[in-house]
Amino acid sequence: MKPSYKHALIVGVGPGLSSSLARLFTAEGLKVSLAARTGGTMEALAAETGATAHTCDATSEEDVAGLFAALEGDSPDVVIFNPSARAHGDFIDVDPADFKRALLISAYGGFLVAHQAAKRMVPAGHGAILFTGASASVKGYPRSAAFAMGKFGLRGLAQSLARELHPKGVHIGHFVIDGGIRNPLRPERVDSADNPDSMLDPDDIARTYWALLSQDRSSWTWEIEVRPWVENF
Repeated sequence: MKPSYKHALIVGVGPGLSSSLARLFTAEGLKVSLAARTGGTMEALAAETGATAHTCDATSEEDVAGLFAALEGDSPDVVIFNPSARAHGDFIDVDPADFKRALLISAYGGFLVAHQAAKRMVPAGHGAILFTGASASVKGYPRSAAFAMGKFGLRGLAQSLARELHPKGVHIGHFVIDGGIRNPLRPERVDSADNPDSMLDPDDIARTYWALLSQDRSSWTWEIEVRPWVENF
């Protein structure tokens, strides 16, 4: 049976993928709610798409609970978790406080958002929780231990939830975004005239998210990797 969705909540809104998702979901007829720590991009996107905007720190249990409480009565049946953070630098020089913050945002925030979403979706026997991962979800890079730990943790959460919640009617998806995403603040990096599209197009990634949401439950996917055609690592 192919599910039908009505209300998408996107947590961690920025100018790239989350904006593309909001536009696509709106075009597909879904109500859209946006959440981020600050306004800026979120408020402009809300004005463009007709979405509602909510201030929320994904690492705060109170903020996340308050976000879902504010949407009670029209709870989202699609929830997307996008936030992440880095503490980049030589491992022996990394500030432990920055390292902890990166883990809280990338992994603990994913737990808090998924926990509130699942509390509402499981009783309904319907819903989807999608997590945005990265190259670091499956391979750790030098000078990027915090990002790798956070993204590995988020992937582990998604895999565990897929095994537990798929049989309860809740579709879990984890997306390994293996490459740079093009956005207004990060323009296309063209390696040569023969290699255009060297960065991932956020609109195309959004359509991949929609393809997962459109799957029949007889063949649900829990993880998809996307990478630009020129990627070689």
